[in-house]
Amino acid sequence: MWKGRFGEETAEVVLQFTQSLDIDWCLAVYDIAGSVAHARMLQKIGILNEEELKLIVQGLLVIKRDIETGKFEPAIELEDVHMNIEKRLIDTLGPVGAKLHTGRSRNDQIATTMRLFLRDRLLTLGRSISILLESLIDRAEKHARVIIPGYTHLQQAQPINLGHYWMSHFFSFRRDCNKLLIALDSLDESPLGAGALAGSTIPLDREFTAREMGFSRITDNSLDTVATRDYLLDYHYFSSIFSLHCSRLAEDLIIYSSQEFGWILLPDAFCTGSSMMPQKKNPDVLELVRGKTGQIIGHLLDLMISIKGLPLTYDRDLQEDKRGLLSSLKTMEGVIGVLAPLIARIEVDEQKALTGLETGMTLATDVAEYLVLKGIPFRDAHWKVGQLIKWCMQNGKNLQTLSISEWKHCIPDVEDDILGIMNLHSSVSRRKTPGGTSFSNLEVQLITARHYLDTFRNDMKKYKVSLFPESLDTETISN
Repeated sequence: MWKGRFGEETAEVVLQFTQSLDIDWCLAVYDIAGSVAHARMLQKIGILNEEELKLIVQGLLVIKRDIETGKFEPAIELEDVHMNIEKRLIDTLGPVGAKLHTGRSRNDQIATTMRLFLRDRLLTLGRSISILLESLIDRAEKHARVIIPGYTHLQQAQPINLGHYWMSHFFSFRRDCNKLLIALDSLDESPLGAGALAGSTIPLDREFTAREMGFSRITDNSLDTVATRDYLLDYHYFSSIFSLHCSRLAEDLIIYSSQEFGWILLPDAFCTGSSMMPQKKNPDVLELVRGKTGQIIGHLLDLMISIKGLPLTYDRDLQEDKRGLLSSLKTMEGVIGVLAPLIARIEVDEQKALTGLETGMTLATDVAEYLVLKGIPFRDAHWKVGQLIKWCMQNGKNLQTLSISEWKHCIPDVEDDILGIMNLHSSVSRRKTPGGTSFSNLEVQLITARHYLDTFRNDMKKYKVSLFPESLDTETISN
């Protein structure tokens, strides 16, 4: 279809090297959706008459049906999804089918197809992530009164409630949801009509095709339209940060479920065993979640490096942008698909969690802050409590069970009310600074989380578009 100026056939080795059907045939339905919108616009501006439009739309929908049922197998000599569909349409309709490509290049065609495809997949990811967020809210509610150690440097630091821990991951993923919405907005503009790079002399109605495909606006500059892959970078950035957060969560759960910690109980259905050691219960699913993160980040770097050296506007290098995208999407869908139900079934061994807190040493900061409220400068208080901790360790004493005489022996500044704060529940309850781990703050976080989840789902709805209304599909084919 493009060989008019060539004197010989393309070499077989070149066909094999340049074809993209192995990565773009999955875009066929979205390519057809863009073509239907383009055909409607051509009829609106007088390039097609009503009968020609009807024939083209009917022909495209028949091709769509044949693709979905597996009756249409693409030919490699036609290089890509666009040329296969167009040739089938021309073979079916003759000269009428040849009118479809008027005012259009494969450059703006693939840019349109990719946006339609990615919009659909991002909405699917968004729905899956919302289920993950629900799982975290559910765990936070169930474990709202469970006290566990909080860590810095992987050393016990201060007591926290487990619900607060689950919500920490919720708010990480909330930022990822915001990035997903940014990615959706980034692709929410129609490239169709930019042509190969300079637009068209034909009076194309780009606003019309944008509305037909559910885009809120059109792109502003034809050169930038053909060259940009920013909307793909926005997806890859979102997926990379999301995968980092998944990896951190996975690492936590792997550690806390180990025998050395042992207070997180993973569901058997999401673990595996050993081929040699019968006693093993391995967190393989979480390890794979952690391990796949590098692949997702790698696809971001792959695209950035590809774009770095490209001049305006279209270069064949950009054909490869789909390979990393499809791989990343598949990995993302797998990670979210397994992580949400795993989280939903995690239980906790409360006694095992408290065992690590038996010495009371995680309450040291509470003592220092108690002294501050008695008027002692914090650095002095910090030193006094440090001396107390050293004395307890030398004498095998538990900070929670010291008598008032022992307290006053080590820190004469304390009063009898010190005994009232030396328990884990009190420590957690009193941390009421906004965002802190208190039980009352957790309730506020849960309210915020539920509200955000409703808002996120509503925000996604504005990007949901039915590309093939049932009436169009059935009526056109039947006619």
